[in-house]
Amino acid sequence: MASVNPFNLSDSDEEAERRPNETIDTERSPSDGAPGPPPGNPFSPPADAEPPPLLLSSNRTSPSGGEGISVSAAATSVMAGSADTRISVDVIAAQLLRDQYILTALELHTELLEAGRELPRLRDYFSNPGNFERQSGTPPAKDQALGPGGPLNRAGSISTLDSLDFARYSDDGNRESDERVAVLEFELRKAKETIQALRANLTQAAESEVPSQERKNLKSSPEIQEPIRPLEKRALNFLVNEYLLKNEYKLSSITFSDENDDQDFELWDDVGLNIPKPPDLLQLYRNCGAPSPLSRDTVDVAVEVDFGDLPGNCIAPGTPKKPDLSQQQQAEVVQELEYQISLLNSEKESLAEQIKKLQSEIQTLKRTVSSPPSTERLSLDLGSENTPNPSSTNTSSSDPMPPSDNGQYLDIRGVSELENSKPPLTQNTSQTHNEIHNSLNKRPPVQFDQPNRKLSPAFQQALLSFCRMCSDSRLGAEVSRIADSEQSVMLMLGRCLPHIVPNVLLAKREELIPLILCTACLHPEPKERDQLLHILFNLIKRPDDEQRQMILTGCVAFARHVGPTRVEAELLPQCWEQINHKYPERRLLVAEACGALAPYLPKEIRSSLVLSMLQQMLADDKADMVREAVVKSLAIIMGYIDDPDKYSQGFELMLLSLGDPSERVVSAVHQVFIPAFAAWTTELGSLHTALIPSLLARIEKLLMQGEHSLDEHKLHVFLSALQSLIPPLFAVVLQNAPFTSRAKLHGDIPAIEVTRFPRPASPLQDVATIIGSREMLSALLILYDHQLEHEGTTGWESLLWVVNQLLPQLIEIVGRINVTSSTCVHEFSRFFWRFCRTFGKIFTNTKVKPQFQEILRLSEENVDASAGNGILTKATVPIYATGVLTCYNQEEDRKLLVGFLEDVMTTLSLSHAPLDSLKAAFVELGANPVYHELLLTVLWYGVVHTSALVRCTAARMFELLVKGVNETLVAQRVVPALITLSSDPEISVRISTIPAFGTIMETVTQKELLERVKMQLASFLEDPQYQDQHSLHMEIIRTFGRVGPNAEPRFRDEFVLPHLHKLALANNSQTVESKRIDIATQLFEAYSALSCCFISEEVMVNHFLPGLRCLRADMEQLSPEHEVILSSMVKECEIKVENRAMGDPQGSASIASSLVGEDAKTKFLSKMGQLTTSGAMLANVFQRKK
Repeated sequence: MASVNPFNLSDSDEEAERRPNETIDTERSPSDGAPGPPPGNPFSPPADAEPPPLLLSSNRTSPSGGEGISVSAAATSVMAGSADTRISVDVIAAQLLRDQYILTALELHTELLEAGRELPRLRDYFSNPGNFERQSGTPPAKDQALGPGGPLNRAGSISTLDSLDFARYSDDGNRESDERVAVLEFELRKAKETIQALRANLTQAAESEVPSQERKNLKSSPEIQEPIRPLEKRALNFLVNEYLLKNEYKLSSITFSDENDDQDFELWDDVGLNIPKPPDLLQLYRNCGAPSPLSRDTVDVAVEVDFGDLPGNCIAPGTPKKPDLSQQQQAEVVQELEYQISLLNSEKESLAEQIKKLQSEIQTLKRTVSSPPSTERLSLDLGSENTPNPSSTNTSSSDPMPPSDNGQYLDIRGVSELENSKPPLTQNTSQTHNEIHNSLNKRPPVQFDQPNRKLSPAFQQALLSFCRMCSDSRLGAEVSRIADSEQSVMLMLGRCLPHIVPNVLLAKREELIPLILCTACLHPEPKERDQLLHILFNLIKRPDDEQRQMILTGCVAFARHVGPTRVEAELLPQCWEQINHKYPERRLLVAEACGALAPYLPKEIRSSLVLSMLQQMLADDKADMVREAVVKSLAIIMGYIDDPDKYSQGFELMLLSLGDPSERVVSAVHQVFIPAFAAWTTELGSLHTALIPSLLARIEKLLMQGEHSLDEHKLHVFLSALQSLIPPLFAVVLQNAPFTSRAKLHGDIPAIEVTRFPRPASPLQDVATIIGSREMLSALLILYDHQLEHEGTTGWESLLWVVNQLLPQLIEIVGRINVTSSTCVHEFSRFFWRFCRTFGKIFTNTKVKPQFQEILRLSEENVDASAGNGILTKATVPIYATGVLTCYNQEEDRKLLVGFLEDVMTTLSLSHAPLDSLKAAFVELGANPVYHELLLTVLWYGVVHTSALVRCTAARMFELLVKGVNETLVAQRVVPALITLSSDPEISVRISTIPAFGTIMETVTQKELLERVKMQLASFLEDPQYQDQHSLHMEIIRTFGRVGPNAEPRFRDEFVLPHLHKLALANNSQTVESKRIDIATQLFEAYSALSCCFISEEVMVNHFLPGLRCLRADMEQLSPEHEVILSSMVKECEIKVENRAMGDPQGSASIASSLVGEDAKTKFLSKMGQLTTSGAMLANVFQRKK
């Protein structure tokens, strides 16, 4: 007779081989292989199991608190069918684990290990820590047998059962055997059960703490409120303190906790209640006014429980039980059954939903296979909108509908008119489908106003990419589809509501957008539609970036579905209402919506109402991010506008936005608005006839008004706008060239070099995007270079305008800017660099350089030495050198640049002209380390020049170059050249090297280099031949005053200040009054700069104060106003010296006391800052030490 396994568990493979006649159930727990309860109702035994025999009692107490059985009794129950069948050890182990006799199973496992017969079931069970963790699922009834994952407390790895003799399976590798650990765990569980029982008793005692006499009084006088019980008071105290902390009433919480010092506010367990912590006060307040649940009608139902069907640790049938205990068991059984029913119901609903989805997909697939391809589609794809105009509505497509929603959707990619569909399920559904198809066939295609524009598809796509829309996520795809029938609405609701219900209270309200949009599209009442759209725009109080993208995606889908008339009548008023909303996120939504809806509005509204709304927001809104979005939306308007009368308004908007104080707004203007506006002016033919000349006229007017004080910011605004117009200007030159019609895309077209064009600020400034494609641009560039090199510019009007009008006007403007303004020089240099790189090397060599060279005739006649206003002294020199000659970095280009700088240096030196233009060129080029070697080559040419004037100029140029050059070049190239010049026969050349030596002392850190420079300066000061060199002394004092504050302190204390003292002392005996006052003035400037440095007491007494006194003596006779300042400086220095020598005990005491006070205050505030509401209660801050 086959033995039935009553525990629904599998035996080991070894035992299965020994019992081939037994029926083995192979079900096992999927998590750990340990035995588990059968599926379904845990109280119902397997269908093929025999009724369990009466279980015998045992003296052993199980850890779960139920009645125990002995191992022999378990074996007897298994052997009920056959006395001859050998009992499997695995069956016994399964019974022990089933009934939670963990210690007995552990002993069996240990004995089997010692005998060398390891049982896989027990090994897997005790090596899995999850079997000893408290489960968070359904609490079993008190007398219900617990499964292997019963409520055992999970302790550390060292104290679990898996760290005993079989520790090779434990998770931390502890191999020491300690059987006492399991015993201690059992004692700990018993102690916890005792604590819980005591807590229950305490709760009952506390609840009945009100005296009986008081209860009688309360019953007789119901208007008298029952007094608060102690435990109620403690619970309310805890909740009040928690409320105070959560709402930042920290001081009130401190006071409250002090007044209740007998209570620990950190732990709810201190309250003493044997119940979980209730909700906070706010939740209790909200729930107190909620209507109470309606009472349900109840009837008495008899419940019969077959005790033979209960698990093994329940009382066997026939055993006498107390009535109270049996009723309690019955209630718990009912509770467990109800819970199981609820779980099964939820599982049933989930499976039903999956069945519906699968049926829907099956129907759609059937319809897709049986129906012919759709003949008409609205090409309205958000993500791939490649057509030059979104109103193209009659494009053919054979793409099947995606397998969802029965195909009953107006997808963003098009409206599929499904004809001749086969019945998917029944005749009724077939009729419904036919009605829908008929309604779709009758609906005319939606038409949008087509602007009379010629934008390339690539440019239009790049322009529309600035609409912040998203359709690649689940929710984005949901928003993009608009239902067009009641059945589709129901399907939409079925998909969206499961996401809406759990999230709507957690600020995930974007889940409501598809529902609102579909309803707003299909609702027949205009008033209701307006209300729904109002809800859409007010759905989220302060929508973040992702939420705004979802709303915009929905608005665009709505617009494409309903057409321009309803967009104007229903969507635009919602934007207008929120144009002045107090939250910037809502105004940002309006600004973005105006741009996103622009392609779907009537052209009259697009160029009037929407343009006015955006103009108002640009002028009035205070939020940078809103104005940035306004600029991008204005750019999209400029991409769709076709009213030439709006050109002047667009130009004013460009200037207004360029003058915005926010960098992000100005950046958006250059990246989006100017390219879009330039594309429109290109179509109007006014880019090079109106837009660029208007900007040039404003620059010239600015230069005329500000000859003495130029507004550099405005100049930057206009020049940056011109720079952003270079790519569209070059595109105009290519598109209007004589060879444009010959450009073919057939054959092998070479790729464009990566460095051919400057890096564009945005895709809209890429010439390839403006032209249409990189292939077309490459073909045009080949013809462009060939035309310039071999055929000339005859008949090429756009290029002739650039060469004959634009370039001469730009060169004239360059000659009028102030050469000493490094900002202006840099701006124009970058403009010419981008201009020449965009138009190419051939254009630069044949058209740009000759015009500059014609003006910069390098001869002494071209320099007006008397007035200093020759062309070589203007900004034309540095801008030509840094903006034109540096565009290309090949060997011939570098030679041309070196030769130009050498000629300018020679010409200016021999003409005794100002060196400002040469200095500006050196400063601009010196900012780039690539040109350091080149500049040193130019200067070495000056060092070895035959003219002393050129050598002087070279020496002064070294001062500008030292700060940007690395110390290796300074040591190898600069210092040797300066030392060569410092021994020049001409004294003027030697004096010219002093500023450069001073700059080296200020910037270099190498000690050897500093010593060489120090020795050279010392020779200038101490050599008798320089004793009467007034100009040399002036230059040294001026250099010391400039570099002294930044030089090394040791150099300042040991070299600068002692020599200044000597020079001041020598100046007292100077007989020539003019020289004396010159030296005194320079000394005053130097001492004023050095007085801010920290000077040691010794140097202060020995050199600084004596030098100041000598200078004061000179100023008493030469300049009394300077003498007053010097007297004050001397007095301050003397006070410093006295304070350092004597100290200030009183001041020290006051400082110390203030520090003590600050320290206490800092400690208190830091302690307060550490407090949070998540456990660290304020009562601990001021708790008395015990």
